[in-house]
Amino acid sequence: MTKENEIVLDVNDRPGWLSWIGLSLQHMFSMFGSTVIVPLLVGLSPSIALFASGIGTLLHILITRGKIPAYMGSSFAFVTPMLALMKTTGIAGVQQGVIAVGLMYLIVALLVWLLGTAWIDQLLPPVVVGPIVIVIGLSLAGSAATDAMMKHGSYNLTYFLIALATLFLAIFFNMILKGFLGMIPVLLAIVCGYLLSIGCGLVDLHAIAVAPWFKVPQFSFLGTETGFHFEWNAILVMAPIAFVTMTEHMGHLLVLGELTHRNFFKHPGLNRTLAGDGAASIAAGLVGGPAVTSYGENIGVMAITKIYSVYVIVGAALFAIAFAFINKLNVLIMQMPLPVIGGISFLLFGTIATSGIKVMVDDRLDLNEKRNLMIASVILVIGVGNAYLQIGAFQFTGVALATVIGVVLNLILPPASTTK
Repeated sequence: MTKENEIVLDVNDRPGWLSWIGLSLQHMFSMFGSTVIVPLLVGLSPSIALFASGIGTLLHILITRGKIPAYMGSSFAFVTPMLALMKTTGIAGVQQGVIAVGLMYLIVALLVWLLGTAWIDQLLPPVVVGPIVIVIGLSLAGSAATDAMMKHGSYNLTYFLIALATLFLAIFFNMILKGFLGMIPVLLAIVCGYLLSIGCGLVDLHAIAVAPWFKVPQFSFLGTETGFHFEWNAILVMAPIAFVTMTEHMGHLLVLGELTHRNFFKHPGLNRTLAGDGAASIAAGLVGGPAVTSYGENIGVMAITKIYSVYVIVGAALFAIAFAFINKLNVLIMQMPLPVIGGISFLLFGTIATSGIKVMVDDRLDLNEKRNLMIASVILVIGVGNAYLQIGAFQFTGVALATVIGVVLNLILPPASTTK
């Protein structure tokens, strides 16, 4: 398809100043909820996590030469080991574990640079890529539904009505609005959902009013609290999980590649994208933040708006860094009601899944072929069902496990011509 028909702003297109601000805020609002939830669950500072996500995103863009519009936010894959480490080694162990994750990425990036990427096309044909992309979107559906419906573990009708209102407004804005406003339907829907939540008494306005305007995050620089000594248990527990997030990282690259009609595995190269992820996690660990990874929420925004500009992602990263210090705005966004996040997530995660269907349709994948049917079916059920393999503290999550099994089936099953 031509650029006019599908792409509003391409990867290296720079928007006007007013559009730039609005589009970047849209991305920051989209990633904010998940990025601050991770440190809140673990006991780390949300402001530092926000700062780390911005710095990590800028590092990733720098290392990938500005060719990939990917936002780096807090990773949920490491929540369980970080919770355990906070009770034993404290933040020092968590920091070393996060840095070890980043170093693992750099080691794999070096191996990819030495061995090349020709093997990727063989491991990841459309029959594997399409279902994996669908799984990436649908595996998050449960989280979106929970945010939209549940208040303190119980179903809440007001929550669900706000979520549906936010969803329908996002669809309406996306379909009807033109010009600049047509570029920020997600942001407009979030703002409207927030205002509706205020009217329903779901936002603590007093907390926003009394919050100081500016506050420096309490950074925890590695080795400054109790002196540096190696926490080998933390390193050994967290480092292997990097292989799980690497598979998710490759899945996100596949989605972005389909959206932008590029092969990011070749240009700028998987070695650079992995190195960018690794450097981002190392930076996060040095200041006391959680490990980071590319975010499906932001990919969803790009799929809806057809705006893939890396300049917009840079702007979102700069806003995230600024908001880490502008405390009142930070508190205002932290008051974001869950049904607003859930409602907008219905659309964001759904568009990711639809991109996977598009991969299969564009390749004219024949599901009457037994081979194709077997591979796609297994990937979808294992991934969407979030079946996981756990050995000790090491856990292979649904997306990662589905990816590995799909790749293995593609390699061992006989060619399609013999399985009709």
